[in-house]
Amino acid sequence: MVLYFMHNSYQKRILFKMTEVQDETQQKSTPVYRNGVVASEMSTVEDVFDETYKEKEGPKPPKKIVWRNVVLMLLLHSGAVYGLILVPYTSASTLAWTAVCFLFSALGITAGAHRLWSHRSYKAKLPLRIFLAFANSMAFQNDIYEWARDHRVHHKFSETDADPHNALRGFFFSHIGWLLVRKHPDVIEKGKTLELADLKADKVVMFQRKYYKPSVLIMCFMVPMMVPWFLWGESLWVGYFIPGLLRYALVLNATWLVNSAAHMWGNRPYDATINPRENRFVAFSAIGEGFHNYHHTFPFDYATSEFGCKLNLTTCFIDLMCFVGLAKDCKKVPREVIQARVQRTGIQRSG
Repeated sequence: MVLYFMHNSYQKRILFKMTEVQDETQQKSTPVYRNGVVASEMSTVEDVFDETYKEKEGPKPPKKIVWRNVVLMLLLHSGAVYGLILVPYTSASTLAWTAVCFLFSALGITAGAHRLWSHRSYKAKLPLRIFLAFANSMAFQNDIYEWARDHRVHHKFSETDADPHNALRGFFFSHIGWLLVRKHPDVIEKGKTLELADLKADKVVMFQRKYYKPSVLIMCFMVPMMVPWFLWGESLWVGYFIPGLLRYALVLNATWLVNSAAHMWGNRPYDATINPRENRFVAFSAIGEGFHNYHHTFPFDYATSEFGCKLNLTTCFIDLMCFVGLAKDCKKVPREVIQARVQRTGIQRSG
């Protein structure tokens, strides 16, 4: 509540009015969301689902397993399980540090790669962008440029062959399987058609991309492992397996649940014609990214939800950054537009 009032007092939100398509001329000249909702000229064109895309007829290309990724994921999750076994023998300080690393690296995805760089849902000053770039390297889920590019493809071609983690191919594929096989040719083809000039123009994004490997080595593994050892004498062994591997695996799976569980289980109060759902468990585990039916309906909204900070630590963080002057121009959908959309395309909420 405190952050909500602070944000309302110090931050001017940009409100986006979205209206029905009036005629064929407007349809041709203006980007259009599913169900005929016109995208605001200030929203991100790459967020708009491409109704013109058609999957190629005939048999699907064979899956090509990337065995290196399979082995690495097996090793990572084996190490994470071993880290769980070590938890009862770990100091409270190290467990607290693990939680800090989890939150920091998660923000690198949610507030950084997702809401800032993929959707441009708010603006961040240089210190905040640098902070989020370091956090993103700790998350180790591809560099910001590649993450944002693939996420824009996901929105523009959601749940088609051109979607990197197409949920129609099942839970396992959308959760982790898509990382274990070669991308569908359409994902690569459509990814090359996107406008990514904003990412290329961001020096923080391109610097991180250039030095991504050493930044991951330092931020994802060395910092989580070395801080407990240096500050309170934790063993490097425990530091590697708990704030290192266990924390890393937890952040990965929390992010993957947005691609899998939040596309399969939950209700659809905003748009019943799409698969993404409102999933509170995912919202909790992914610090606010589980309000997915809302997000795919209004992808440019900085909160990815109509409920503000409720189950949404990422929104609280962005609001705090606005309060201290490091972020601004948060895009938000007016309530009357949300209510109109619920009446027109949504399914009655459960509970």
